[in-house]
Amino acid sequence: MTNQTSPTHATAYWTTAKEHGELRTEDLSAPGPGEALVRTLYSGISKGTEMVVHAGAVPPRVAEEMRAPRQEGEFPGPVKFGYLSVGVVEEGPEGWTGQRVFCLNPHQDRYVASISSLTKIPDDVPSRRAVLTGTVETAVNALWEAGPRLGDRVAVVGAGLVGGMVATLLRTFPLERLQLVDLDPGRKQLADTLGIDFAHPDDALADCDIVFHCSASQEGLERSLQLVGDEGDVIEMSWYANRQVTLPLGEDFHARRLSIRASQVGVVARARRHRRTNADRLNLAVSLLKDPVFDAFLTGTSPFDELPGVVQDLAHGNLEALCHVIEYPGAENSKNPTRENQR
Repeated sequence: MTNQTSPTHATAYWTTAKEHGELRTEDLSAPGPGEALVRTLYSGISKGTEMVVHAGAVPPRVAEEMRAPRQEGEFPGPVKFGYLSVGVVEEGPEGWTGQRVFCLNPHQDRYVASISSLTKIPDDVPSRRAVLTGTVETAVNALWEAGPRLGDRVAVVGAGLVGGMVATLLRTFPLERLQLVDLDPGRKQLADTLGIDFAHPDDALADCDIVFHCSASQEGLERSLQLVGDEGDVIEMSWYANRQVTLPLGEDFHARRLSIRASQVGVVARARRHRRTNADRLNLAVSLLKDPVFDAFLTGTSPFDELPGVVQDLAHGNLEALCHVIEYPGAENSKNPTRENQR
């Protein structure tokens, strides 16, 4: 049941023009039947995609396909974009009030959403770590797309948030070998934390059964084609936005009958599409976050009122981050008592 205590306003982050964003206040309606009022605790900045939006670089031809699930406005802006949000239900149907939830929602301190768009967070998953649910979901989809097998040789090219997440899930598979490949030697620290072999692109082992490409660079995709074995698969997870990519298709690609397959999280991978829903995939993703190893991806925290400046710092390279967490007022008083007090 809803009541009359609902706040009438909310504050959200909007990309208002190319390379400019600001916090805006907006009216907030009371939740209706099947809806909940959620107070946000944390949100995460998905650096790759959100920097493309910040730069106004979403290609008009795919603007509709690249909409976030609860986006408002249109590219290039003004647009309210984002999809890594964790909160607590303040009002909602029976059994939902007080429940911690993940939602593919933009950066906003309170919002009303349908119950069907909320994913319950298990008691053994801390709220701050739960912002990674959407990225784990992306990695799960890529593994469903690729279908790694017993004894496979696998490389993940690009040790950013997505690539690191793919490698983290793969580290429990019975593979012959797994390498996380990146130009930045500083990424070896992440690989060591995850317990995964790290390699510079020049030193990475070839003849792979599967290569996941996550570097969003032409050079990374070229190297992926060199690392995959004959008739092997490169799973392309990078989004190049409006950048042009040129490949030497007269070399490894054609002569060795290679395949490049896109993995995109908007729909469930074809191999599981008839037996899994998006909600199933999200529930699986959040359940995997009980493993504290995922905390390695949370590389900084800033308060919500500093979000416009944080986005600028990320865009200009003044702030290095895998997933930068935004903390909302009252988050410290809303932690899950069963596990988070142990951290």
